[in-house]
Amino acid sequence: MTVQYRVVVGKKDERTEGPDDADLVLTVPLDVVQTAGFDATVAFMQGRLKTAGPTGPLLDLLRSGEAGSELTKIAARP
Repeated sequence: MTVQYRVVVGKKDERTEGPDDADLVLTVPLDVVQTAGFDATVAFMQGRLKTAGPTGPLLDLLRSGEAGSELTKIAARP
């Protein structure tokens, strides 16, 4: 299972990590990731974290905390 993480900075400006042909794609705006105490599971439940692909692996990533840590790491890049 391949995953691509996208943090949207602005129109046509995204920070991306992972292959373009990924099975699962997670997309979140930069301002959501930069909020204090960012939690990917909460962002998903609020509809701020968008996904494309199967739900099972997504839930595994959210449960393990990997999704949140990867998105936070990408958001910190210049």
